[in-house]
Amino acid sequence: TAISVAESNACMKCIVAAPTAGSCGVLPSVLVPFVEKYNIDENTVLKALYLSAGFGQIIAHRASIAGAEGGCSASAMASATLVYLRGGTIEQSANACAFALKSLLGLVCDPVAGLVEVPCVKRNVIGAVNAITSCDMAMAGIESAIPVDEVIDAMKAVGDTMPCSLRETGEGGLAATPTGKKYAESLPKL
Repeated sequence: TAISVAESNACMKCIVAAPTAGSCGVLPSVLVPFVEKYNIDENTVLKALYLSAGFGQIIAHRASIAGAEGGCSASAMASATLVYLRGGTIEQSANACAFALKSLLGLVCDPVAGLVEVPCVKRNVIGAVNAITSCDMAMAGIESAIPVDEVIDAMKAVGDTMPCSLRETGEGGLAATPTGKKYAESLPKL
């Protein structure tokens, strides 16, 4: 699901940018299979999505939802939401959110040719797996040593210190490799 949704985005099809277009496959790939497998009712799904939006809003307010700004908020939102759907507490959701953010802190955003195909499409899979693992740890009773608000603040601090070339400019990271440059040059100019 993560790749399918992200590929739909790359093909300019209609997607829900939750929270961003580049990370659009994370939430659906985590939530849809769980909701279908356990036949979760629509009202519970809506409540779960409100919780997801709430965590996203806190992250956006304290830092940013964009991976280019320091971390993957989609993975964090998905992990907190999955905890809710599995019957966990808000504290467990916060711990899952913290685990997910800590695991993808300082995310380099380096879209080759300025497009999400490389590397974002496949990063959606990593974000989904990270969300599920973070949820599992929280549901097992593991607590984050650093509170979620402080993790979010650290994400902002890390993002603020990252060079601009690694923040969605297409000037660093994979975009700056010889193959990345060759790929970008091969695309038609708009």
